Amino acid sequence: QVQLVESGGGSVQTGGSLRLSCAGSGYTYQSFCMGWFRQAPGKEREGVATIYTGSGNTKYADSVKGRFTISYDNAQRILYLQMSGLNPEDAATYYCAADFQRQPLTCGHYATFPRWPNSGQGTQVTVSS
Repeated sequence: QVQLVESGGGSVQTGGSLRLSCAGSGYTYQSFCMGWFRQAPGKEREGVATIYTGSGNTKYADSVKGRFTISYDNAQRILYLQMSGLNPEDAATYYCAADFQRQPLTCGHYATFPRWPNSGQGTQVTVSS
């Protein structure tokens, strides 16, 4: 059974940084599509970033481009999201997600349409002004 467990959320001030982690288990795929999405109270789910683990190709939502970096440690099966320049609009619960069937060329679609088949329980990020 696939499990994705996020950690690293917390509270920061505007302009601060956080690094989220997502530990994956229950799969043997080496090359697949992973990513992060977020959801704030009363708002729709929003794609944040994707990475195709085999190629390392990434895609970011315009709202986080230049501030967030997604990466994946294949040996440890840990997905990261390094976030800097945080502002109150970034406050949300952040979810790690994976799609083991998605082809590389379409992995980036999840940055816009984050309807992932597998996701974790989320980790909360709060940003104070």
